[in-house]
Formats: sequence, structure tokens, C-alpha cells
Amino acid sequence: MFVEALHTLEHNIEHLLWYTAVYDGATWTDKSDVDIDHMVPLKEAWVSGARSWTTAQRQAFANDVTRPQLLAVTDNVNQSKGDKDPANWMPPLASYHCTYVRAWITVKYYYSLTIDSTEKTALTNYLNAC
Repeated sequence: MFVEALHTLEHNIEHLLWYTAVYDGATWTDKSDVDIDHMVPLKEAWVSGARSWTTAQRQAFANDVTRPQLLAVTDNVNQSKGDKDPANWMPPLASYHCTYVRAWITVKYYYSLTIDSTEKTALTNYLNAC
């Protein structure tokens, strides 16, 4: 399933004349400059509750294109994010912070994933600034 979702996203990107990445506002014409990011990284999901899910539930999470879970972003920005949560990483484009935090909360809430105290503090601080 993940491969199918990734293929669909890659196919769509391949046919764009240009693409503006949401995390940094960079515009790309070469699909090799774009990665597909999991808003809530798979490792973060695992430690936040996904470890108790069935394989089917984990696959559904990894392939979810209906929530803000899979985003096309600049490859090196995605690599800098890694598996960090908002307490340890935010997109370079400050104007995207409110959207990012709301999307993070949406995904965590939908999948009943936990939020640790450091993450909660960071999310609260960002939301208060929105």
C-alpha cells in the first residue's frame, strides 16, 4: 500500500511543471529534489502508540493520503526533520508553523497517538502564537 501511495504521489509530482514545497517555500522542477514526508514520522508514531497497532493499522497510517500525513517537501528539509517532533524541529518557513502544528495535532488525534510533555509545551507555545 505504501508503495502504491508513494508511486501515486511521485507520478503526480513527475507531471508538474513546478512544485512549491510547503516547509520552506522552495520551488522545484526536478522531482529528485522532493521527498514525501510523514507529518508524524513513523518512529514518532511508534513510540506514541503505534507499536500496539496491527500491521494493517500501521500500513493505513503510513499510507494515509486523506489527512495531512503525507506531504511533498524539499528533500534536504525532510532529512533535517528526520523523526523529530515539533519540540525539536519546525519547518524553516515560519509562516507555515501554525498550519504545521494544526496538522500534527490532527494526525495525532485521529490516530489516538500520545503527546509527551515536551511536545505538548511546544505545540501549546506555537498555537498561542497563531
